[in-house]
Amino acid sequence: MGEQPIYTTRAHVFQIDPTTKKNWVPASKQAVTVSYFYDSTRNSYRIISVDGSKVIINSTITPNMTFTKTSQKFGQWADSRANTVFGLGFASEQQLGKFAEKFQEVKEAAKLARDKSQEKAETLSNHSQESGRESGRETPSNNQASSINGTDDEKISHGGPDAAVLKSENELLKSAVEQSNTNAKKWETELQTLRENNARLVDALQESSANVESWKKQLNVCKEESDTLREKIAELEAQCNEANQEKQKNAQLTIRVQELETELRDKEQELENLRKQAEIIPQLMAECESITGKLQTAESKNTELEGRIKVLQVDIDDSRQKQGNMKGELKKFMDILDGKIDELHEFRFLGEKLREGGGINQQHQSCIPLSLSGAATAHVPLMLTYRHSSKYSRYPTRRTHNQATEVNCNC
Repeated sequence: MGEQPIYTTRAHVFQIDPTTKKNWVPASKQAVTVSYFYDSTRNSYRIISVDGSKVIINSTITPNMTFTKTSQKFGQWADSRANTVFGLGFASEQQLGKFAEKFQEVKEAAKLARDKSQEKAETLSNHSQESGRESGRETPSNNQASSINGTDDEKISHGGPDAAVLKSENELLKSAVEQSNTNAKKWETELQTLRENNARLVDALQESSANVESWKKQLNVCKEESDTLREKIAELEAQCNEANQEKQKNAQLTIRVQELETELRDKEQELENLRKQAEIIPQLMAECESITGKLQTAESKNTELEGRIKVLQVDIDDSRQKQGNMKGELKKFMDILDGKIDELHEFRFLGEKLREGGGINQQHQSCIPLSLSGAATAHVPLMLTYRHSSKYSRYPTRRTHNQATEVNCNC
């Protein structure tokens, strides 16, 4: 049936540097297929990996091999026949664990196959030794028989078919013994080779242990460098933030400069307007002087008018005082007039009494002396007209001081 794949995975393949025995050399530029193969004819197991048309791994698994995990995603094993150490880098820790478990299973199967082959060899060697002893025991009798009866050929020629059968069995035993001796020598050679390979593997293991220590140191150095780089990255980020802040400030300053330029242009425009206005200043000064002269003239006129107003105010005060005096005198006159009117009413009442007594005409005119002031007396002829009519009331209405009295005065 030939070889059949029993497990397949993908990984990056490395080989130990043959000169330094310390550094790893990449055997593939990218992840390639790595497979376990079983040969049922030879009862053997191999790890095979092919990159394109190039075979980069062809390692026969023996019970003495050991697969070592050196990190979470990297493992290695030594091949004494190929005189090298193979390393595999996986994409995940789970893939590495599955590959290691399969390596252990194949190793146990190879050990069982070796034990079975050794048992078969021991059985054949024991059988050959027993057949040799039997042939040694039969030699004296054969000699005696040959001495007595002749040689073997003579015995065979005279003995019949039993002697021929014994002879064929003897030849088979001899060939088996020779084959067992050859296999024993071969096994001794393989054992010696395995011991040498074991010694080499021990040396490689020690070197790998030393390499692990050096790799640990390198890992610590790398961690320190990583921390340093992180700190530098943090510093660079801080510097970038500062640079961004400076950019923002520059943008703000640019906007401010633009605003100032706009203000400067406005100020220049105002200055230009002021210059244009400055050209009109002499004319304005002349107009201002003329206006100042007019203002002074107006102020002098205003002063004269204020003087006149004061004089008029004095006159007004005098006239108000005179008017008050006249009002007082007029009030006194009105009071006197009221008294005289009352007297006239009395005279009228008496006249009506006399008319009713008969001797008085319907119309009566009389001049009555009136005293107009308490200080001096004047004869003021007053013509009072009385009509005897039913439409007039018996007594005339008495007027107040503010009302006018209808009096017909005849001097």
